[in-house]
Amino acid sequence: MSRSPQSIDTPLPQPVVLKNPALAGFLAWLLPGLGHLYQGRIAKGVLFFVCLMSTYAYGCYLGGSRETGYARVVYLAWNDEDKRLFFLCQLGMGLPTLPAIIQASRVRNGKAPLWGGFMAPPRLGPPPQDNMPANLSLGELHRRLHMYFELGTLYTAIAGLLNVLAIYDAWAGPVMSEDEKSQGDKDEGPPASPKKSP
Repeated sequence: MSRSPQSIDTPLPQPVVLKNPALAGFLAWLLPGLGHLYQGRIAKGVLFFVCLMSTYAYGCYLGGSRETGYARVVYLAWNDEDKRLFFLCQLGMGLPTLPAIIQASRVRNGKAPLWGGFMAPPRLGPPPQDNMPANLSLGELHRRLHMYFELGTLYTAIAGLLNVLAIYDAWAGPVMSEDEKSQGDKDEGPPASPKKSP
C-alpha cells in the first residue's frame, strides 16, 4: 500500500478546544492573550500579550512625559469641546484602559486626578492657579508633546483595534481553509445509515 507524499509531510490539523467561547472572548478583552491562555493556546496567548501590550505601552510612553503626566493620550472625554473617539479604539485593550475611566469619573465629579495626571483628561476652561500636570489643557498637551501626542494616540488605538481581532480569534477559534475543512470532513467518514428493523 503506497502513501501519498502529502499525507507523510502534512500533519492533520488539530482541533482546538474552545472551552467556553464567550468567556474566552471576555478574557481576551480583559487582558490581551488571556482568552487564548484560558483555551490552552499558550504560544498564541503569549504572542498577543507581548505584541499588543508592548504597542500599547509604547504609545503611552510617547504620549506623555514627566512634565505633562504619563499616558496622556489615553483619556475618556465626551463633551461638547472634546469628543475623544480614539478612546473607543483604545478601549479594545480592556483592563489597561481602566485608569482613564477612573480619572474621567473623578474629573467629572470635580475631584483632582490621581497618579500625577496618568491617563487624566485635559482640563477644560480657564487655567488654574497651579501648573500641575493634571491641569493641562488639550492645547497645552499638544504644544508640549508635539507630534508625539498624535503618535501615542495612534499606537494605543491600533493596539486596541488589533486586540479586537484577537478577541474574535479567542471567541470563534482559528480560521481554517476550505481544504482543511474538507480534509476534516473526509476523516470523519460518511454518516452511518440507520438500521432497518425486520
